[in-house]
Order: sequence, then structure tokens, then C-alpha cells
Amino acid sequence: MTLFGRTLGGEEIASLVFLLTALVLWVMAWRGERNWTRWFRGWEADRKARREAELAAEQGGEPSSSTPPSSGTPRGPWG
Repeated sequence: MTLFGRTLGGEEIASLVFLLTALVLWVMAWRGERNWTRWFRGWEADRKARREAELAAEQGGEPSSSTPPSSGTPRGPWG
């Protein structure tokens, strides 16, 4: 097999296949971690909203306006 004018042997082809496989596995793991983080942040925001609603119902009033509303947009340097 020739790639960019250089003939590749079996050892070099095997190493390229291994590197591509490692890259695919790494990307799949990264996507799973990113999806889990996104799910957890949403779950945590929902839990916080439910808790604030419960506290407001117990106190007989509206949810406190001292806490900023969670608009779902990421804030801070890390989102």
C-alpha cells in the first residue's frame, strides 16, 4: 500500500488501524461522559426547582426572588 508516495508495510498499517480504533473509542467515551454530564445538570436543576416549589408551598408564598431563575443557559467559565 502506498500513502503519500511512501510504501507502508504490514506493521505500519496495523499501527494506523490501532491508532484509528483508539481514537474512535476515545471519542465514544468522551461523548458518553458529555451526555451524562448534560443529563445530570438538567436533573439537578429540576430537583432544585422542585425543592424550591415545595418550600414555597410550605411557606404559602411564591418561590423566593432572591435566587436567580434557572434559564437553562450555561453560566460561568465552564458552562
